[in-house]
This record gives sequence, structure tokens and C-alpha cells, in this order.
Amino acid sequence: MTRELPLFPLQTVLFPGGPLHLRIFEPRYLDMVASVLRGDNRFGVVAIRSGSEVGVAEMFAVGTSAEIVDWQEAQGLLAISTLGRDSFRIEDASRRPDGLYVGRVELLEDLPTTPLPAEHVKLAGLLKRLLAQLPIYTPIATAYDDATWVGARLTEILPLAVPIKQAVLEARDPRERLERIAAALSAQPMLA
Repeated sequence: MTRELPLFPLQTVLFPGGPLHLRIFEPRYLDMVASVLRGDNRFGVVAIRSGSEVGVAEMFAVGTSAEIVDWQEAQGLLAISTLGRDSFRIEDASRRPDGLYVGRVELLEDLPTTPLPAEHVKLAGLLKRLLAQLPIYTPIATAYDDATWVGARLTEILPLAVPIKQAVLEARDPRERLERIAAALSAQPMLA
């Protein structure tokens, strides 16, 4: 299915089911949030390949739609809480005169629930320890026996480089995602 989404280029990768809190201050994004809240309540989060969040950005081709689940306004800033929904591939993107990116995107199929392979049980244990320290994940339902869920949550919270996180998002096989994470952890043993 193809649709149009306003795009928010960031130095992060959002996965379906993952939380993301943002502080909005730029007029283009304040206008975007107002428009999104009046419409279907979705915008696209896309990692930046090069460039910056406040200027011109070259984006990766795969991102995730975000649904605004809460917002608060204080001292000229808008704080929004979002939840990742659907992954998508950008078919075409353009930048409006106000600097807002808009893209025609193809929604990707949800990854299936996949039993966690025995060789990656340690990853689920690591995730459980890490999530216990992160209040942002308290309202998120857990699924430590699901390779798709474990891979997404670990990738979100581990201090991995954006290109590694992006490669995990783009991998459409939950087991391949876990292999990529395990490889990144073995390359940086202090993370394990």
C-alpha cells in the first residue's frame, strides 16, 4: 500500500512498537504535528544518512511511521510521545519551501512473531536487564520469546551506530536481525 507521509529526519532509528519522545521547536515540525493531529496521526521517522536534523538531510530509504500518543506544550516547546507503527520504504521524497520533507511511501509487511532461537536467549536476558532500567519502556508489552520484538528493542536501546541500527531495520528476517546484533556486540564486548 502506498501513501504520503510528512517525514522527520533524525539521528535515530525507530522500530514498530518502539517509543520515541521528541521536543519540537522548529516551525515546520510544529505545523507538521498540528496537521498530523488533525489527520490520521502519523508521520514518518527516517534516519539521516548525511546532513543534519535542522538543515538539509539525505535520508535512508526505509523508516517507520510514528503515531503521537501524548503531547505537552511548555515554554515554547512541544514535547510529544510517539509509538512506532509501520515500516515503510520511500518511493519518492521532496522538500517543501518551509523545509518539511514529504514522501510517497510503500508500507512494508509486518514481520511475523518468530520464536527466539536458543542461541540468542542471552540477548533476551540482556534486553530484560536493560529495560528494567528504562522507564520509557514500562508501558510497552514485553515479548522476550519473540525474535522480532527482542531484535527491535535491543537495536533501539543499544549504543550502536545509526548505519548498524538502520541495517537491522532493513533486514526483513528476525533471525538475521539477531545475528547482526550479536555480531555488533561481539565487535564491542563492553556492550554485552
